[in-house]
Amino acid sequence: MRKFIAILCTLFCYTSCTDPIEVDLNTAAPKLVIEASINWTKGTLGNVQTIKLSLTAPYFDSEIPPANGAIVTIINENSTYNFYEIGMTGLYRNENFVPQLNAKYTLKITYDGEDYVGTEVFKPVASINRIEQNNEGGFSGEDIELKAYYTDPVDEKNFYLFEFISDIPAIPSLSVYEDKFTNGNDIFGFYTEEDLKSGDEVLIKNYGISERFYKYMYILLQQNNNSGGGQFEPQPTIVRGNCVNTTNPENYPLGYFRLSEVSEVLYTVQ
Repeated sequence: MRKFIAILCTLFCYTSCTDPIEVDLNTAAPKLVIEASINWTKGTLGNVQTIKLSLTAPYFDSEIPPANGAIVTIINENSTYNFYEIGMTGLYRNENFVPQLNAKYTLKITYDGEDYVGTEVFKPVASINRIEQNNEGGFSGEDIELKAYYTDPVDEKNFYLFEFISDIPAIPSLSVYEDKFTNGNDIFGFYTEEDLKSGDEVLIKNYGISERFYKYMYILLQQNNNSGGGQFEPQPTIVRGNCVNTTNPENYPLGYFRLSEVSEVLYTVQ
């Protein structure tokens, strides 16, 4: 009899575990997400530029809704550049953009009856001048490590965003650097990947960025890299960019308006 009751209890526990659990999450009105990265790769015209506008969505939604029908312009002291949406994609393009380093630009967006504004300076960047490869890196001494060197300008305050893109991880490797302790020196961006092997190609990009964007990305990368996530862990804070809603400040946007010169190298692992 005891054995029969034990079996019933066991079966009850197993069948109970199959019941679906519905999580009731708080919902909020969607916010505008601004991905306005104006990049001018050295040696190119930089005339074709694209801005992506989307909306925040509930946690379990698999699709990100585009922000359609916006009016998007970028203005500097000499010119006004109008960006037009490609279909209903939320991607807005201008093919006549003229990059001007160290010039001040203002992004203006009108969406759903509200106006958004962001201002930034077009930041130059030092060129990547060489790549060094180490085949004995990592804890195992068998990982491939890459160092992309550049010479930081003397007597300037500079900030950098490095992006390493390969076919191994789904997400590019991003890191930010400042020259507080390396001003005027030959320094490097660092990349390693456990499965990197001879013959693989790695696209390396060095972006010139402002101090404010450096701080913005530093916080985002710190939140992304932090481990843990227990029930008593503090939740990541909302990191606001440099765009504001001038019509309704409480309905602030997410994202950033950035203008960067880019030094780019396609490296084949030896």
